[in-house]
Amino acid sequence: MAVDPTGADLARLLKEDPGGPVVMLNLLRFAPGGRPSYEEYSRQASRFLQRYGAELLYAGDGDTPLVAEDGQAWDAVLVVRYPSREAFSRMVADPEYQKITELRTRALSEAVLQPTTPWAPRRDT
Repeated sequence: MAVDPTGADLARLLKEDPGGPVVMLNLLRFAPGGRPSYEEYSRQASRFLQRYGAELLYAGDGDTPLVAEDGQAWDAVLVVRYPSREAFSRMVADPEYQKITELRTRALSEAVLQPTTPWAPRRDT
């Protein structure tokens, strides 16, 4: 299972950019014994979030799903707001950031990184 974005993934992210901030939903499944490695990655990644203007909005453990198919439970959920898709792409391409990604890769057996786009304000007529 893939846990890290590829160059093609990042190119598509930028190509589909509607502009403005992006909130990235992170669904994480830890490899056996992977949580300590992810915790270290998180500690080190916080400086990169700050450097690129990102903000961790939420981080928490997954509980038993209320509605989900088998295998759709996640160990952890993070929600991170980036000022733009370009800022996210620059962060993950940063050579200093690349030095810590092995901590994340080693920690996870599966991940979903889902960019989200805010809904337009609804106009009732």
